[in-house]
Amino acid sequence: MECLLGDAMFTGLIKGMGTIRDAAAFGKGRRFRIDLGGLAGGIAAGQSVAVNGVCLTVTVINGSVAAFDAVSETLSRTNLGLLKPGDRVNLEPALKSGDALDGHIVLGHIDVLAKIIAIDAANPESRVMKIALPGTIRRLVAEKGSIAVDGISLTVMEAEDDWFTVAIIPHSLRNSTLAYNKVGDSVNLEADILARYTARILESGPRRNRPGQDGGSICEEFLRENGFA
Repeated sequence: MECLLGDAMFTGLIKGMGTIRDAAAFGKGRRFRIDLGGLAGGIAAGQSVAVNGVCLTVTVINGSVAAFDAVSETLSRTNLGLLKPGDRVNLEPALKSGDALDGHIVLGHIDVLAKIIAIDAANPESRVMKIALPGTIRRLVAEKGSIAVDGISLTVMEAEDDWFTVAIIPHSLRNSTLAYNKVGDSVNLEADILARYTARILESGPRRNRPGQDGGSICEEFLRENGFA
C-alpha cells in the first residue's frame, strides 16, 4: 500500500538503511520485505515510511522485518522496480507532530527517475555527484535550491539544461546509500514542493501579469493576487 496525497510528510534526513529481504509479485505490483534494523522498534503496521524517497505504508511487521506493497505504476516510475534481495535502501519514518524540520519538505511522491552521470570521489570522505536532469522537472531545479535524491535532502550546487550536481557531506555518505551508488545507477528525484507551487502560480496567474507574456513581469500586484500579500 502506498501513501495517499497528504497522508505523510518527510524531511529528507535519512534515519537509517534497510536491507531488502525479498520482493515477491503481488497482483500487478510487488510486496517488499525489508529489514529495518534499529528503526523497527519505532514502526508499526499502518505507518508511513519513505523507502528510497518513496512514501509507502507498512502492511505487516514481524520483528525487524516490515512488508510494503508497491503498485506497478510506482515500480515503473521509481527505482523500487530495480531492487533485489540484499540491496540497501534509505529509510525515513514520517514526521510526527513536534518533530524538527531539519531538511526540507519532502512528500515521498517521486517526480522522475534519473541516471547518475559522474561521481567525483577525489575526497574519500565526500562526493560530488552529477545527475541527469530530465526536462519534466528542469524548471523546478535551481542552483542553491533543494532536491531529494533517493529520499535524501540535498542542495543543488550547479544546474544546467540537462544535468545538475550535488555535494554529499561525510555524514550523508556514511549513513545513506549514496556511498554505494555508481555511475549509471538510477536514482529517484523529488523536486522541492515550494518550487512546484511557485511554478504553478506563474503558469496560472493573470495573463497580464505573467512573466514573459505580453511584457508581463513579477510585480507587487501579481504577488498580492496570488496570495503572497
